[in-house]
This record gives sequence, C-alpha cells and structure tokens, in this order.
Amino acid sequence: MASRVLIVEDDERIRSALRLALEDEGYEVAEAPDAEQGLELHAHDGPDVVLVDLMLPGMSGFDLCRELRRTSGVPILVVTARSDTHDIVAGLEAGADDYVTKPFAVKELTARIRSLLRRTSTVSTPTERLAFGNVEIRPRAGIVRRDGQEIALTKTEFRLLCELALHPGIVLSREQLLERIWGYDYFGDARLVDAHIRRLRTKIEADPAEPALVVTVRGLGYKLVP
Repeated sequence: MASRVLIVEDDERIRSALRLALEDEGYEVAEAPDAEQGLELHAHDGPDVVLVDLMLPGMSGFDLCRELRRTSGVPILVVTARSDTHDIVAGLEAGADDYVTKPFAVKELTARIRSLLRRTSTVSTPTERLAFGNVEIRPRAGIVRRDGQEIALTKTEFRLLCELALHPGIVLSREQLLERIWGYDYFGDARLVDAHIRRLRTKIEADPAEPALVVTVRGLGYKLVP
C-alpha cells in the first residue's frame, strides 16, 4: 500500500509541483492551501507524513505543527523558504520532526520522507522493558510511563529515548544520534538533535531546566543517567 503524504502549502505552483514529484515516487498525495484545511484532511485521511510550509495564511505553520501534536504523532516535515536558525529551531520545537529549505532537490525531499516513514515502525530490540529513575519504556509496545502514568511522545522522541536508554551512561554524539534516529548524516543537522532533546526533557524530566536523566556532556553529546 502506498504511503500517504499531506502537503500544506499556500503557493499553488509549489503545491502542484510537489504533488506531481511525490506521485511519481509512488506516494498518495493530498493537498491543502492553508492550516485549517490541512487539519480537516489530517483528521479525515490519516496521512503517514505531513509536509508543512511555515509561512501559511491565517494559522501559521508553527501553530499547525502545535495543533497536530495535540492529538497526533504523525511525522511532520517542515518545508520552508526560511533558513534562519531561529525559525528552523522554532519549527522543530513546535513539533516538527525534520525540515528542508526551499529550493530543494526532489531526491533530498524524498530521502527525508523515507527516513521519517522508517521511524514510524516500533523500535526493533529484544528488550521488553527499559527503566531508569521514575521512567519506564516498553520498546515493543511503544509505551513510555513516568511515575506509572503513560506519557505521549512523538515517534522521533520515542526512538531517541530508546536509543539513549539502550546505552545507559554512554555518551552518544549528535552525529551518532543523527545517523541512528534520522537515518542520514549528509543531510543531518545538529539542531535536529538539540531541539528534540529539549522537547523530550519537558516530558520526562522533573525539572527540564536542570535535567537529571538525559544530560548534556559538553562538547561530546548526550547520555542517559542510569
């Protein structure tokens, strides 16, 4: 069955070009000119990946990402003409899993989509249960609990947490995490890792400003404290 992609882009020419390119790659494509229609199509069609332009009329792409994240873990790829670091990081922290800047090559876009789709599967590990502090992970079931209460993570956050938990006390560099979680290095960007670590901490740490579980090792990367 073909994977379904929802494009939310206000520029009709770009939207049509993306649709044709993705259909040529074998994807089923739905499209929306604004965030409101994008939310309706998401609720109705249940896409496998959502492409979101940040500069949308009315509700912005940032707000659309936040709204999608309220109810869904669907992978979100931000497609933007903005290359400013602040805007990219803001998009990631609003809930996006990855980004690509315009203009871009179709091969780059499809590589990122394939990487997002690969991460939608359950983590492949023989470990049934991982626990550290007050956090419990059930990798095969895709469940994370804090103090016994299930918490909602995106697919990317879940895989990132599992990767750290499978290597307790070991520092993993940003480059290693990019390769293992995002599945590429050339297209990779350390901001992806940093933004997702910050979001993950807000969900599992007692005090995200003073993390005790997922800690930064300056100049090296991140590790999970067992």
